[in-house]
Amino acid sequence: MNTSTDIQRFTLDSFEAARFANLCGQYDEHLRLIEQRLDITIRNRGEQFELLGSREQTRAGEQLIRRLYRETKHADLTPDTVHLFLQESSMQELSSPSSAPTSSVALRTRKGAIRPRGENQQNYVKSILEHDINFGIGPAGTGKTYLAVACAVDALERELVQRILLVRPAVEAGEKLGFLPGDLSQKIDPYLRPLYDALFEMLGVEHVTRLIEKQVIEVAPLAYMRGRTLSNSFIILDESQNTTVEQMKMFLTRIGFGSTAVITGDITQVDLPRGTASGLIDVINILDEVPGIGFTFFKSTDVVRHPLVQRIVEAYESHNSAKSHTPARELRP
Repeated sequence: MNTSTDIQRFTLDSFEAARFANLCGQYDEHLRLIEQRLDITIRNRGEQFELLGSREQTRAGEQLIRRLYRETKHADLTPDTVHLFLQESSMQELSSPSSAPTSSVALRTRKGAIRPRGENQQNYVKSILEHDINFGIGPAGTGKTYLAVACAVDALERELVQRILLVRPAVEAGEKLGFLPGDLSQKIDPYLRPLYDALFEMLGVEHVTRLIEKQVIEVAPLAYMRGRTLSNSFIILDESQNTTVEQMKMFLTRIGFGSTAVITGDITQVDLPRGTASGLIDVINILDEVPGIGFTFFKSTDVVRHPLVQRIVEAYESHNSAKSHTPARELRP
């Protein structure tokens, strides 16, 4: 607890016992999570709350609790939900009186609406809706792939596109998939599993299976894109940091009329052979000022997975930064 302690008192509006229980969670686990993450103490008698901690943190706590209580009107809260709300905004945003999300962006799927969380996710989705080619670049856990799939499903549901293409470089198999058993979809299935998981969540397994059979949803390794022109499609190139410069150029020149392409990747996790330049790193420098192309860069603070994921990403960033500034030691015989 901070040495300078502030007390913030407030009362929840429109109190309902069921919603209040939803807010607190089993054995008050949601409140305990907020205490731990914001470094405050929460005391309450029913709808009357008293928060102890630094002035900034107690104000952030009040705004967060009010936001979560509003959320209970529409959904059951879980510890994951509480974590996402904690993660989606910086402390300054939480402390702002207008802390409710200002974005009206909502993506429609068969399983319900999906709303981007946090300013960077909102800007990412808006960029996808406004540009034909978009890049989402940043560490794991920032929602790049999930939101790209959500945008694709939304476009398909609104009949803005006729099909969805899921593309990924199969670096681990050297793009030589012929020795694997099964058809093309089964050969590259392990590489596209994150995309499948998102589709199953948004459309249901049976519906996705039917769409694949009808080739409304198509899966393909990047090497199979050569020579094609993709029109009226929503194309997602995932793990694009593992494309070569030539592959990236080839993919981008496949885009036809009525299509949207989203290219996602993490430039800190390149698995290409040593000495091979990443097409994603190269394209940032080439296309960053080209009109009609959107770039969204995510940071470790945008991670929306388990809190440890953010700490791991930050630890690696700190280590790599320190290593790059450390002069090489002179080797002595």
